[in-house]
Amino acid sequence: MKDILSKLSSYNLFNYLLPGIIFVILANEFTNFSFIQQDIVIGLFLYYFIGLVISRFGSLLIEPILRYLSFLKFLSYKDYVVASKKDEKIELFLEVNNTYRTLSSLFILLPLLKLYEKIQGRFLVLQKWDSIILVLLLLVLFLFSYRKQTHYITKRIETND
Repeated sequence: MKDILSKLSSYNLFNYLLPGIIFVILANEFTNFSFIQQDIVIGLFLYYFIGLVISRFGSLLIEPILRYLSFLKFLSYKDYVVASKKDEKIELFLEVNNTYRTLSSLFILLPLLKLYEKIQGRFLVLQKWDSIILVLLLLVLFLFSYRKQTHYITKRIETND
């Protein structure tokens, strides 16, 4: 267990594990859903995964919406790569930036979970389909995450040519 925890970077801790744990605790307090695990190892993996989902939700939905609303302004990826080589602190700022985005996503997903709970109470047929709905949503989320990551890799390669 210590080996696993020692291999987690600060990015993994603050962008995946911490938001996952906070989400599980708050979901338990404010909804009828309980994701709390009695087994610590299973719990850590589940909370990490939940945090990963929250992070991807922020990256794929919250960030583009905020960019569209002109709440955020991004520079080109090429400028980012060039600047990162000159200023090592940009990587740290990016990590902190992503943590804020992930925490914002967490506080958007909690009311959405509560809303789903209310809708599920009115449409009992949803309870029968919970697992299938969840798997399909996760599939879509991770397919788009895969596409976005592939795009970053491609842009990084093009920038280094």
